[in-house]
Amino acid sequence: MNHDDIILEVQGLKTHYFLDEGVVRSVDGVDFTVQRGRTVCVVGESGCGKSVSARSILQLIDPPGRVVEGSMLLYPTGGGIPVDIAKLNPKGREIRRIRGSEIAMVFQEPMTSLSPVHTIGQQIMEYVQEHQGLDKQAARRRAIEVIGQVGIPDPERRVDSYPFQLSGGMRQRAMIAMALSCEPRLLIADEPTTALDVTTQAQILRLIKSLQDQNGMGLLFITHDLGVVAEIADDVVVMYLGTVVERGPVDEIFHNPKHPYTKALLRSIPRVDMEPRDRLGYIRGIVPNPFHRPGGCPFHPRCDSFMPGVCDVKVPEAISFGAGRDARCLLYDPDVVPEAAEVVP
Repeated sequence: MNHDDIILEVQGLKTHYFLDEGVVRSVDGVDFTVQRGRTVCVVGESGCGKSVSARSILQLIDPPGRVVEGSMLLYPTGGGIPVDIAKLNPKGREIRRIRGSEIAMVFQEPMTSLSPVHTIGQQIMEYVQEHQGLDKQAARRRAIEVIGQVGIPDPERRVDSYPFQLSGGMRQRAMIAMALSCEPRLLIADEPTTALDVTTQAQILRLIKSLQDQNGMGLLFITHDLGVVAEIADDVVVMYLGTVVERGPVDEIFHNPKHPYTKALLRSIPRVDMEPRDRLGYIRGIVPNPFHRPGGCPFHPRCDSFMPGVCDVKVPEAISFGAGRDARCLLYDPDVVPEAAEVVP
């Protein structure tokens, strides 16, 4: 890994919610790195902590939640001392400067993120005036430019449109235009295509990839769709119940998965070579209640490789299979399974 290309390095991130009923450990130890020009996909079922991890990076965690542990190092362009976002005041000037100018985010549902009483152009103009100090005319020109850049037709007219006057796909493009208007080094996309039809979804994915190629920005893409992951990812982070259970290059994850959860996710993907009566794979059970987390490995109640007296007792450590490739599973722990010493390099 070229350290000069690192944009963001997350280590041991923990974000907890302190409720009357108890503590919800939404994110409970997450590690990943995003490099310039590369796409990291974070995958897992609903409730596994993907979106909370993404919001934590921008310190957008609403009370009673907060980042309680770990570091999120944002490296400056050209080297230098990184800024630890985890130590910044969530309402302070420094994190407000980083949001938008350094790191931008596209949310899952644009209608909850865009103001319904302001035009698309007004919202983009406010964004660039805040971060780039442009005057009103220059900000409007920039708004028209990025609206056209994301493929919205007739940008000179659409700049004065309200969100309700746009289709779902166009609203999502407008969100992307706003996020890219200040040319961030890192774009976080939180399931930006979930509510869209497959044709529009494909267009949005091509758009994001094209803009990434042009600008060389890093992309952190949150999704539960492994088909999307196969199409756009360079590296994959697999999350379950707030922890990273496996990570590695996309080809390794798809062709040589290590963790039973990753294998189960891949078995649930429909394949073109399936026979009409073939049953689609599934993961038995549901994600556990966050107030009643299982002991030991969090996946053991649903795991086909469960070892009684081991997986429900011992918390697995990350086992390395090479640079940037690891999995948290006791099947590869030589202290538990002696044969594992032959598998792990």
